[in-house]
Amino acid sequence: MPDSNKQVSRRNLVQGAVLTSAALAVNIPSAAAADGSASSTVRNTVGEGRLLNYTEGSAAMQPDRTVASACQFCNSNCALSVGVKAERIISVKGAAGDPVQQGNICVKAPMMAELVHNPLRLKKPLIRTGGRKGSKDSAFREASWEEALDVIARRLLALRDGGEAAAIANRTNGRLPRGTGSLVGRLFALLGSPNNTDVGPVCNDAGGNALKATFGMGNFTNGYGTDGATGKDDLGSAGYFLFLGTNQAETHPVTFEYLLRGRARTKAKLVVVDPRETPTGALADEWVAPKPHTDLALVLGMLHHILDKRLYDREFVERWVLGFPELKAHMAASGYTPDWASSVTGVPAETIRRIARDYAGAESAAIFCNAGISHQLGAFDTYRVLTFLAAVTGNIGKLGAGCNFMHNTWPGDLHLPELSVRTPKVTHALPVGPDYFAESILTGKPYRLKAIITQGNPLISSANTERVKEAFGKLEFYVYTGLFMEEAAFYADVILPVSSALEYHGVYMRRDDRAIRWQEAAVDRCGDAKPDWEIWIDLAHALARHDRRNAPAYWTDAFPVAWKDYPTLWAEFVKHTPGMGGMTRRRMQKRTEPLRWPCPTAEHPGVSALYQDHPSWYEAAESLGAAKGRRFLTPSGKIEIYTGELDKQLATAGHAALPGFYTHPEVTGAHPTIAYEDRFVVSPINPQALTHPVKLGVKGDGAVHRDYPLMGMSGRPGVVHFASVTHWTPSGAQLNGIRLLQIHPDTARRLGIGDRDEVVVESPRGSVRATALYWPGIRQDTVFLPNTFGPSQKLAQQLGGVRYEAANTLTDDRYYDNLSGQQAYKCFACRVSKAAD
Repeated sequence: MPDSNKQVSRRNLVQGAVLTSAALAVNIPSAAAADGSASSTVRNTVGEGRLLNYTEGSAAMQPDRTVASACQFCNSNCALSVGVKAERIISVKGAAGDPVQQGNICVKAPMMAELVHNPLRLKKPLIRTGGRKGSKDSAFREASWEEALDVIARRLLALRDGGEAAAIANRTNGRLPRGTGSLVGRLFALLGSPNNTDVGPVCNDAGGNALKATFGMGNFTNGYGTDGATGKDDLGSAGYFLFLGTNQAETHPVTFEYLLRGRARTKAKLVVVDPRETPTGALADEWVAPKPHTDLALVLGMLHHILDKRLYDREFVERWVLGFPELKAHMAASGYTPDWASSVTGVPAETIRRIARDYAGAESAAIFCNAGISHQLGAFDTYRVLTFLAAVTGNIGKLGAGCNFMHNTWPGDLHLPELSVRTPKVTHALPVGPDYFAESILTGKPYRLKAIITQGNPLISSANTERVKEAFGKLEFYVYTGLFMEEAAFYADVILPVSSALEYHGVYMRRDDRAIRWQEAAVDRCGDAKPDWEIWIDLAHALARHDRRNAPAYWTDAFPVAWKDYPTLWAEFVKHTPGMGGMTRRRMQKRTEPLRWPCPTAEHPGVSALYQDHPSWYEAAESLGAAKGRRFLTPSGKIEIYTGELDKQLATAGHAALPGFYTHPEVTGAHPTIAYEDRFVVSPINPQALTHPVKLGVKGDGAVHRDYPLMGMSGRPGVVHFASVTHWTPSGAQLNGIRLLQIHPDTARRLGIGDRDEVVVESPRGSVRATALYWPGIRQDTVFLPNTFGPSQKLAQQLGGVRYEAANTLTDDRYYDNLSGQQAYKCFACRVSKAAD
């Protein structure tokens, strides 16, 4: 175990962060567990190094009421007990009763209150009155909701009536209350536009796409905590953990702490694969540092060794796996040996062989991945090979195992009653990936977007940000919905203020393992802000007021006013969504633990391990449309590694059922890479959309590295932040308001850069500023640049920091996974220099 392991304890992951936040957050005296139990992070006792809670017994600080809610900031979905005094939130604590959470919360949870009581919040609709789009001198006036929605409705209908419904697009993000996307899809179907996109291509779509292709469902396969069907622990019982591109100690600290408790009990080995050492890697038995964007080579080398040495589970393969002979022949002929993988990744061949042996030899082995894999242009193929590893070793459909590709969660596609009217015929959507919006606006290929609505900030999340700015500056009509005047808001024609999660009740965030909680509103809405689902229902009624082609009932019947009451809307989802019959509001309100989908009846416990050979799973599978006794939801009912149909399907876009190696052209070493054809085909993974077919294995020349010798990666700054929203809280700005570029000390010294020097990071697309942070736990050929910083974030500057340009200024929007639409944020050629004064 590395020496750095001694410096970090699993308890520090949660407790230290909470105490820091509690000390700094405004109006939040404590972040302790609600029950004061032994697992609480702050105790009402003195001694043993614990702190006294000085608010106990205080007339001013005792809440008038406490509200059961849940945190919105990551997919740990922590239950919260929110204390309210005089209609102000005065405490945010971890709720009791969940054996996974154990009353813990991390540093981010108290920031939920800082979103509510925040002087920078948008409180009224705004309409542009002047100024150049994107400029800080943009002028807006306040408007009523009716006026603002009428402006939007008239513009959308004018495009539709002019035969340009496809020129209207929507781009969602992960902050939406569950089911809002279903309402958006319903409205777009009535408009006749195919361009209703989700957050997946900038998040983690590729993992879900690969899971569905192999197993029949695109979901995180296993669960945190107890499996209700068997009464046994699921992921905490794993005998081996293989983490690739996931820093869970900072991104999912509370559920990660649960895994560490299980590891302490089972003595499971934890291997972390990441080009830089993170707090997760510091806790691992082994940290493995490949070149960025070469994980596909690493897992191909592992798979080759497992097949070559016959380390696979013969009985499981013979019974449940389709296409195994084709896989064996493909790998035998490929030359993808551990020695070859070592030459690509920089990881010793013996390390690759050892990881392969240990993974295959474990009684139960769980794979975890996150954005480190998703944000590669070969993301779908990399995830597919990881599903092969699980399949051939029998690590699927059992407890403590599986392919746990994070953020591939449920609920997502929540169903409503079918529309009773005939909807317009739609064209194919733009190529997968919302970053293609800029291409459409600027070039008109395959057609031009003219009106966009976003829930989120494309000026932070989009690759090649300067080009996206240019596009949004030329966009005819743009509607921004959000909490703050983020960068994108300055390009908007109409700005709509939304409510934060503590201002409404319903189902908001979800845990990676398909688990959800019901949360209650803690306080009234901020100003005139509305929750997202209400905005879309009200927009439908505005369309009804102005539509001259259809009677008002065309819209109003599809969007009943009663649905503005979220419990009523949720009941519709429960009634019409397969596998969801047992997930009622009443049932969830009674539970201290979240409830996992699928859960078809009130008596069903919910599914922890998908595909488990157990009656509870077969009952759930039937509710999802599987034939009786079918274990996997593929056409064959088996795991499908290779079928002729799948191979033919993927070939239309230039891929194959059995992947070969390729990587980003800006990875050093001139490896096989990718070329995009100048034509469109229907996407085989997302058939509602177009995509560019590709040629794989094209020889790279590495010429870019003559001027840009380093490889850059972007990612979350640390445990304090989640997307860009936490940058607008006092705690977020104070704790992590400086963008720290992680660079190896030897690399920095060679470039004449000192620790904490201000630096400029340049790529062929542009440049951004940061502060150098010496970090010996990173490859010498790689730098790590935190994302989610943006030039409109005021609070950090008020504390002496800088308003930074978006990290994605440096990434290339030309390179993306043409199957999933996943953007390639995990490698860009760059150079770093000391900033001039």
